[in-house]
Amino acid sequence: MSKNAELARLVRDRAGSEPPAYGLVLGSGLGHLGGMVEGVAIPYADLDGFPHAGVSGHVPQLYLGQLEGRRVAVFGGRSHYYETGRPNAMRLPLELLAELGCDRLILTNAAGSLREDIPSGELMLLSDHIAFAGTNPLIGERDERRFVPLTDAHDPGIRADLRAAAAAEGVALPEGVYAWFSGPSFETPAEIRAARVLGADAVGMSTVPEIILGRFLGLRCAAVSVITNMGAGLSTERISHDHTKQMAPIGAEKLERVLRRFLRD
Repeated sequence: MSKNAELARLVRDRAGSEPPAYGLVLGSGLGHLGGMVEGVAIPYADLDGFPHAGVSGHVPQLYLGQLEGRRVAVFGGRSHYYETGRPNAMRLPLELLAELGCDRLILTNAAGSLREDIPSGELMLLSDHIAFAGTNPLIGERDERRFVPLTDAHDPGIRADLRAAAAAEGVALPEGVYAWFSGPSFETPAEIRAARVLGADAVGMSTVPEIILGRFLGLRCAAVSVITNMGAGLSTERISHDHTKQMAPIGAEKLERVLRRFLRD
């Protein structure tokens, strides 16, 4: 039996066999949103091969159950490229999601804004991305499915539904392009200026590898950033991970409302 099949059997034994309608990956400072799910929480430590998700602000548990009448699988934390040097660090969790019969994935992250009209505490729906980090989670993959087209990597249908949910809740949800930097150091002012020239609207250290992996696995993907700071050189904010965790709950409250309405509608 494959690793994915073994993990799927373990999860079904604990949480039931109904396939999740959506998978959700939570970013820095957003791990508490897993508590919204009415169901079972499985520690990553119980899932052989799962990443440790060792960054504070992440909760290394897989939640399976009901949220607003929908069956969901929520990953309370992720492993980042900068923790392991492996851009495919989240491959096994996403393979498990697909093995469970889920075909739709929503990713969240904490990000720095490059636009004055999207300040700290606001949300941004990703319309596209730039792999500024310069690597790819499919390097070394032998299956020719590795040549993944990414024209609609950020699914237009899911994005439209998220925009509708935000409008119904009175939450601003502008769209923008997210640039993935490797981290763990924050970007320099010069790198922020370069990202703006390239067309980026926000920067962060996650999400893009998971979008690529998700598309490789046949998942429809979308992503939302919680803006926790302005990019380096664009404000007087003192950028730090503590600042990220302090600011994330402001946007997280809005994100929870949007996600609940999205699932309900």
